[in-house]
Formats: sequence, C-alpha cells, structure tokens
Amino acid sequence: MGGRPVPVLTTTLVILFLSLLSLSASEPLCTDSRAPFNLTTPLTFCPYNGTSCCNSTQDVQLQKLFQAMNVSDSPCASIIKSILCARCDQFSAELFTVGTTPRLVPVLCNSTVSANSSQSSQAQDDYCSKVWDTCQNVSIYNSPFAQTQAKLQVDSNFTKLADLYKEKTDFCNALGGASSTDAVCYDGVPVMLNSTVVPSPPSGLCLERIGNGSYLNMVAHPDGSNRAFFSNQEGYIFLATIPDMGSGKTMDLDESNPFLDLTDEVHSDIEFGLMGIAFHPNFIQNGRLFASFNCDKSEWPGCTGRCSCNSDVNCDPSKLPSDTKTAPCQFQSVVAEYSTNSSGSDPSTATSAKPTEVRRIFTMGLPFTSHHAGQILFGPTDGYLYFMMGDGGGTSGDPYNFSQNTKSLLGKIMRLDVDNIPSVEEINKLGLWGNYSVPKDNPFVADAAFQPEIYALGMRNPWRCSFDSVRPTYFICADVGQDQYEEVDLITKGGNYGWRIFEGPERFASPTSATNSSVNSSDFIFPIMGYTHSQVNKVLGSASITGGYFYRSQTDPCMYGRYLFGDLYAGAIWAGIEHPEDSGNYTSDQIPFRCAKDSPIKCDTQGSFLPSLGYIFSFGEDNKKDVYILAKSGVYRVVRPSRCSYTCSKENLTDIASPSPTPSSQAYSMTQGSNSLVFIATTLWFALLLLGQL
Repeated sequence: MGGRPVPVLTTTLVILFLSLLSLSASEPLCTDSRAPFNLTTPLTFCPYNGTSCCNSTQDVQLQKLFQAMNVSDSPCASIIKSILCARCDQFSAELFTVGTTPRLVPVLCNSTVSANSSQSSQAQDDYCSKVWDTCQNVSIYNSPFAQTQAKLQVDSNFTKLADLYKEKTDFCNALGGASSTDAVCYDGVPVMLNSTVVPSPPSGLCLERIGNGSYLNMVAHPDGSNRAFFSNQEGYIFLATIPDMGSGKTMDLDESNPFLDLTDEVHSDIEFGLMGIAFHPNFIQNGRLFASFNCDKSEWPGCTGRCSCNSDVNCDPSKLPSDTKTAPCQFQSVVAEYSTNSSGSDPSTATSAKPTEVRRIFTMGLPFTSHHAGQILFGPTDGYLYFMMGDGGGTSGDPYNFSQNTKSLLGKIMRLDVDNIPSVEEINKLGLWGNYSVPKDNPFVADAAFQPEIYALGMRNPWRCSFDSVRPTYFICADVGQDQYEEVDLITKGGNYGWRIFEGPERFASPTSATNSSVNSSDFIFPIMGYTHSQVNKVLGSASITGGYFYRSQTDPCMYGRYLFGDLYAGAIWAGIEHPEDSGNYTSDQIPFRCAKDSPIKCDTQGSFLPSLGYIFSFGEDNKKDVYILAKSGVYRVVRPSRCSYTCSKENLTDIASPSPTPSSQAYSMTQGSNSLVFIATTLWFALLLLGQL
C-alpha cells in the first residue's frame, strides 16, 4: 500500500465533496455547519450507529484514506482509524474547531477534565497521551498530524509524531483539550454527553415583527423557496415572500390578492373558521392542496355531513342541549381538496388556486360549537393526511365521553389516505365520512370496536401539532386543558392520551365513566411537558396552550433542539428539551422574550422592548427552519439572541450587524463561517491526500 495513492481515487474526491454538502442542519453540528442525521444502517468502517455526520459513501472514502496511510503498527493503526472517523461524530464541528480556528485533527481529550464537564466520564481518560505513547515512533503516510506542523520541513511523506513534536507535552499542548460545559473532546469513541447534566435554558427569545396580519396557519412553500402560505380564520389563503434574515424588510403579502378565497364556504366565528391547510407531498408535480374549515348548513348547501352524535356512539341528536340556540350538527367540520392545475400552470409558479372543490375528503357534523381543533398535516415519512379533532365541546368535561368512545371520531387524531380513493359504493359500504381510504397499518383497522380512521385517542382539543424535521418520528401535539393543566403530548400510533379520565397528569373523572372504551387507565399516555393554569394566571380558565415546533434553525443556536410552545391568552412562551436525546426525560422552562430594537415593524410593547403579542394563535416554520409566532398583533420571527441583548455562548458576536439590504448569504454568522472553514480545510486536506500531493 506504500507510495502515491492510485489515480482512481481522484474520482472519490468529487463524491466525498458533493456528499458532504448534502447534509442537513442540526445541532450538534457537523464540520460543514450542517446536521448529523439518523443512519438507517450502521456504518461498516467507522463505529457509528444512529446519529452521524457520515453516510455510507463517506464511510467508504474514510476507509480508503486509512488504507492509503499504510500504518504498519496495529495498535497505532487502530488509533489513527478512530481519529479519522471522528469526522463522523455528531459533535465533529466542535471537535475540529477551537474558538473560530479550524483543525485537521480533533481535540484529543487530556487528563484535565472540568468539574462541570457536560461529557461522559470517559473524557477523563488521557487519550492524548495514549495517542502519543502508541504512535510516536510509527511512520504514517500523509499524516494529518503533519499538516498541523506545516511550517516544518519534512523530507518524506512518511512521518512520525516524534519528527513533528519534541515530546508528549508539546504534542498535547497543541492537540489536546478538556471537556467542559461549552466544549467536547475526543477520546477515541463517539462522544457521549453526561446524562446527569441538563443544559441550562436559553436566556431569552428574540423576535422581530415582519407582518401585521393575523393568521392561524403558516406552511412553507413545498418548492423549498423563501415563500410560505398563510391563512386566516375568515377563509383566505395567501402566498407570501419571506424576507431574508437581517434585510430589514417586511413580509411581502398582498391581502387584496389571495391565493385561494374560501369565504363563501367558511363559517367564521369565535371557534369556527379556516382551521388548517396542507399541501400534498407531491404538490410541485400535482398541485394538490387541502383545507380544513367549518361550515354552517343553514348558510351553505355544501355543508351536508353526517352528525357525529348518532346511534353508533349511543348519542341521540334530538336530545343534545344547544349551547348557542342552534340545531345539533348545524355546524360541521370539512376537509376539502383543491388544485392549482386547473389552468395548466406549474404548481411551483402558481399564484392562485381554483376555489372549486376537486373532491370532498371529509364532512362531519359537530355536536356543539367548541373543541373541534381542525389542523391537518401530511406525515413526512408515510405521506398520509393527519386530521386533528377535538372532543366536540359542550358544557364541560366532555359530557358525552366522545373522546374515549372508540366508535366516535371526536377527541381523536385521524390518519387518512387521500391518494387511493374508493368508489362511492365502497365508501358507503365501509361507512366512511368522505373520499379517502383507511391506511392498512392504522392501529385499529382490525378491531371492530374502533373506528378504523383513528390513529390516537383521548384528546380534548389538540391545538397545533408538528413533526420534528430532524426526527420525523417525533409527532408532538399540544392539547388544551379544562380547569388545571395544559399539556404537550408525544403522539404514538394507537396511543390513548387519557381525556376525560385524566387532565394532563391529574385524575379528572372516574374510570367507570369511560363507557365504550376498550382501553383501561393503565394504558394512558401522560404528557411529556406542560404547565398549570396557575403558572400563567391566577384566574383558572384563562390558559389555553398553543403548540409549536422543535427549533431546528441555526439562527439561535442556543434554542436549537428545544420544543417551543406558548399560551393563547397569557403571551407566555416555553422551551422544552429531551435530555439525553431519546431518553424520554423532558423538561421545559418558561422563557423571557423581547422584540429587537431594529425590528422591521416596530413592536407594540409593554415596557422596554417586551412585545405585546396579543393572542398567540399558532407557530410556523419556513424552509430554512426558522420559527415564527402567529399572533393577533402580527407575524414575528425568531432572530439572533444578541439583537435583543440576550447572551448565547454559541453565537459569535463579532459578526452581528443591524439589518441592512445585504443578502443573508453574505451575512451569515461567524459561528457558521468558522465551521465552514473547518469543512473547507479538511476537504482540502482530503483532496490533497487523495491526489498524493501532500
């Protein structure tokens, strides 16, 4: 294996370079400022399974680099292999950077471990000394250590550590380091964080106001651009252009020219309106979009669904008390499909959709005038439509126990297949509520005691759900409470979330009241996070949770990986975290927030820079994973914490500037810039090594 690498390896450089560019943003970070990702199968050369910064192609490239080094000593070869594989570590950006200086060798753990180290006790090993003791007199072809001493004149491509450094102390002073709360080091195995140290909550959330409108929904344009769809309660859907971060510009949204006008169909009132919008996973090809709204059958002839209070659920609509002096099931919940393809235009360039329904997906009469949720989402991995439905309301406490009634679709999360539409005869035979089919792997398709559409049950009024863009199996819903507790739930297939037997973690009603439920109380799934009403207001009943997103943008690196949610009335915001990841251990903290002094639209404030948001209706996420708050007073975007004088140790303040017309591509943070330098430097080293030019 000695001598120059063979020319065929030059081809692998291009593959390596392009594949490294394809990683997605995450924290911990890879050396190219992009995200670790979940491996579907373990790597074969590097010892990484689960989350990694390398895919299988990169794993092969590292193996070839290792083989080209021609390390004859087996113990040293094992160490060199592990150091090469550190590039695959989910913390590689930190391992290969000190301050803002990129490195070609990871920070090697020495024996000086901080008392408040965030890393596992393995980091107490003096790995740097081990590297020196094992490899100091071993020749390594095109050694990465030689590049750390580029100022030395080396006669051969084969070098030893002893040729580069006088002694172990010099070597470890140059390449060693300790783990602390702000940094990690490499000890020969994938970095493991200390599970006993829960990260401190961010110091605050900084916002800028970029729009004045009041909206219930925001959906990033499926084409990946800087555009997004917004919808309001009245029934309008708008297409908007989101300004670059730091541009000082406002959102470009023309309310006089809606993308889709459904106001003739939508009945808008306190808890009625256009409740959800969703775009087909193949929208760019097929132009299919979906709207969830409420209608009034006394106003619109298309409002003709079956009543949710029926004999199947032991409910007689003629005996339902009216909560607004209206007939039972006068108001209905509808999901309808629309299209941009009526004019033959490319969906990605379409500026409007035809208001005529392509098909009615779902229609169901509501027993009362509250608690009907209505959000719709497409699953990121299965492509099915998830439809959130509340318990139907009433006086209080789900008086007809719809949520636990397994033959009722109230108080449920449904999962529908809108790509395979049965015939009318089949729909009637199966008793479906519209033009959809039931996914074959829905949890209760084989249980006649359940409606097959049910994906999860025991919800009161799920208000805003989302899938984590990094971990799509994390399906999170906020569920509005009754008297005491507002909850955040991790939704699983077939899960029962307890209402009305439990309100959050507390008993609400006797289990004997849960008639027609085939699930006993020991099977209930309790919230992962939440808050009591007394935390936000002394007057009970003044709280109502609004679900948000796992924050996956690098704009606020201290917020990364935390789940953001708020309260409709209180104007309070929480950030929750699972620590360690995949442990099931969650904590949440109410966090302060301010409006940036240089906000494109001046914020209405309560005191000094504390924005008066009004009602927090919803959250949104754009294609860059920046998060937005949709409030009564406007549209707010989460921005760099330093713009509000919040401290974030992961944000480099030397490159923070006031908003200007400068494109965001030229105004990225020094944190991202330094990580990109690591990527460039290490890629150049790999290039030269592969070409045999070092």
